Amino acid sequence: MKKIKIIAKNLFKNFFRFLFKLIYGKIIYNKENLKSKTIQISELKNSKIINYFGNKYNVYKIINGRVYTDTVESVAVIDGKSIIDNISYQQILGNLVYANKNIVLKNGTPRFKKKFKGRVLSLAQGASGHTNYSHWLFDMLPKIKLYSEIYNLNDLDFIYLNNLNSFQFESLKLIGLDHLKVIDSNKFRHIQADEIICTDHPSYYSGYILEQAKNLPIWIVEWLRNNYINKAKKFECNNKVYIDRSSGAKHCQFINQVEIDGYLKEKGFTKYKLENLSFGNQLYLFKNAKYIVGAHGAGLSNLAFCNQNTNIIEVRPDDHPNTIYRRLSDINKLNYRLISTRKINGDKKNGDINLKVEELKVFLS
Repeated sequence: MKKIKIIAKNLFKNFFRFLFKLIYGKIIYNKENLKSKTIQISELKNSKIINYFGNKYNVYKIINGRVYTDTVESVAVIDGKSIIDNISYQQILGNLVYANKNIVLKNGTPRFKKKFKGRVLSLAQGASGHTNYSHWLFDMLPKIKLYSEIYNLNDLDFIYLNNLNSFQFESLKLIGLDHLKVIDSNKFRHIQADEIICTDHPSYYSGYILEQAKNLPIWIVEWLRNNYINKAKKFECNNKVYIDRSSGAKHCQFINQVEIDGYLKEKGFTKYKLENLSFGNQLYLFKNAKYIVGAHGAGLSNLAFCNQNTNIIEVRPDDHPNTIYRRLSDINKLNYRLISTRKINGDKKNGDINLKVEELKVFLS
């Protein structure tokens, strides 16, 4: 019975895809796709806004372009029937690959198309990239800055990504961009507009995304600081900050949470669940901090707003490849120290970090 259900499900999917290929046509990969007359490519002239490798960014305008996303691994930017290199996004099994591997080449665009009048800036990149705090700060917001280097923000009609959550909306409001209208990519997975605008990715160029976080360019951190540091919302808080991830993702959790909590409390630290703070309060917490201790996680992205010489202790399993918080610390000249813990084999339901208090004592001393 189970096999019959699986076969029936696959037959339905294939029929559905076939039907939409009849409606919207088959998507092809053309090596010369960037030379299309309906694609305008503008190179940024600002010499201070360059990527980690010193290369300039491009902003792309596609006349009557389309965008399709499966909301997980692929975002296809389409000109006519051709998928476009550089700005289509395909992170297959965690690795960035070329547009010739995008899922639309196999499945087409199996969603009804919604047309929008005006100009749409696509920020879509799939999976947790839409809602993750770190990706929002270092991927999404910088794309808006790249757009503004070529075009006037007042001429932008829509941004294309998920419906904004609270910290995203507040971050836009603080810099006067809360008027931007959002096209929800979860609801409208296939869109067309008079003008689709896309940018080069600010920092992700190849390979596994967590390993590429080390390529964060300096300009992004400087731009975030210049735009947000003076908009922090003051509240009563300790300058010894302990980040509590206990209600977050299952990875990077302390097995001996109670023991760590008790020790840090004795040392004068206050525990904060960052998801319970507004964006403005998070800015102030990190701007005000003298000491910050926490397991690896998106909340440490706020190191972008720390003052020089703030003392940082990041705790991270030794098999975790993401070194973005060391990179942030280097850019902002923070006193960064890493406690790398041994990989835990077997059941990780109670956490994957076993941090010995004795080791923490040495670092804090």
